[in-house]
Amino acid sequence: MSGSELAARVRAALDVDAEEFASRVDREVETLKAELADGTFDNPQAIVGFEYEFYAVDDETYALARVPRRLLEYIGFEKELGLHNAEMSTSPQPLSAYGLRAQEAEVQARLDAAEQVATAEGLYLVSDAMWTQPPIGETATSYLADSVEEDGVRLATNMSDAVRYHAMANTGFRSEMSLDAPHVELDAETVMPESLITSIQPHYQVAQAMDLPERFRYALRVAGPLLALGVNSPFFPPDCYTAEPEVVLDEGYAENRIVVFESVLNPDDDAKVTFPDDIDSVEEAVDRVAADETVVPMLQEETGRFDDRFAHFRHKHGSFWRWVRPVFGGPSRTAANARIEFRPIAAQPTVRDSIAFLAVFAGLMESLPRLEHPVYDMDWQHARDNFYAAMRDGLDADLHWVTADGEETTEADVCYSELLEYARDGLEVRGLSTEEATRYIQPLRERADRGVTPASWKRAQVRQRFDAGEPFAEAIWGMQKAYIDRQRETLIEGSFVDWL
Repeated sequence: MSGSELAARVRAALDVDAEEFASRVDREVETLKAELADGTFDNPQAIVGFEYEFYAVDDETYALARVPRRLLEYIGFEKELGLHNAEMSTSPQPLSAYGLRAQEAEVQARLDAAEQVATAEGLYLVSDAMWTQPPIGETATSYLADSVEEDGVRLATNMSDAVRYHAMANTGFRSEMSLDAPHVELDAETVMPESLITSIQPHYQVAQAMDLPERFRYALRVAGPLLALGVNSPFFPPDCYTAEPEVVLDEGYAENRIVVFESVLNPDDDAKVTFPDDIDSVEEAVDRVAADETVVPMLQEETGRFDDRFAHFRHKHGSFWRWVRPVFGGPSRTAANARIEFRPIAAQPTVRDSIAFLAVFAGLMESLPRLEHPVYDMDWQHARDNFYAAMRDGLDADLHWVTADGEETTEADVCYSELLEYARDGLEVRGLSTEEATRYIQPLRERADRGVTPASWKRAQVRQRFDAGEPFAEAIWGMQKAYIDRQRETLIEGSFVDWL
């Protein structure tokens, strides 16, 4: 698509009557609530699904690389924000031994096929939280900040042609979309700095829609501990730093992905990317999405899906950027579902590590409510504090937890021992054998037992190289090369523990 064609489409999106969009949302909310009350969104059992984001690098230099659009279509991946991104979504499956096996096998099969095609194109798809080496001949700052004005419309040079992403930079939503992280500054006029980061997003579909608020409350209380297990972005591209290396090494966060998303996309007066509040009812969940500011209202066309009946409400999900969020959808009436999208976890070193988070999260959503775990009553502020402490310090964070006996503790060993045992119990309730459940949980249990995460592994790599005399930028890039080299050997069938 040419720049002028894209600019014309962006202008058309910006010309949408916001009041008409809002009135359609209001009507659809009533329809959605009526369907919820009638049991349309209830299902025989819980369902799981998965989204998995990647970035591409040059197969020889390991520098960031743009993915040809024809290649994405060929391998069945979806375009994401940046031209270097690719995303995979799995088919929803029942939460069972067969369903989890199918989730893992689908990711492995599609990723293996995609990597073979990518290799033929001189590319490699990386599963990682944040890239650090820009394309050859460019800086990260220029790559992320480059934009042009086409017929009065601001377009990011290295962004995919998704109209909604470009339109965000041409609304009154934010005057600037700059990155503001510890010892990092990057000014931009588009949302492109968000393309630094990639993630995995487990989905847990509740069997009974009215149970969503209870599960949601538990999801918020396990978000901090699970985030601490998954931290994987301690370093930015070196040219983004404004402080000396020792300061960065001593004070940098374990999961900078969190602060990137929040600083780039949050208006000063109304945080949209944030740790969400508890939800008291499924109707409140609907109202909360409906009341959220729509960044780019777009009138929706009929596609023949059941959820076309609330298509404008569904469009609002696209900018309802909470770290845990309720989602309502379904291509048909029988497939209508209410689900929790769990967004805190960065892309992981291997498929097995990624599926471990899906299995553990789903197991907890089954077990904690069934056994009425008292962490349900833990104060919301503790849950929020846990989340941001995990962002800063990973497994070294002081996390607040409530044990099964109702005792408050900050002992990490107690928290993780209990958390992973409850996850195992939840998977066994869904029909997995103890051996099968243990296999899914083991990659995260090893991290907790050893006190090692991908972020701490990266930090140790950079520290060792820097102390040995390598310039800081080369130490970061050397770490990144080591990460990718190990991933090549373990991505499809191994796990992060194999690196240790």
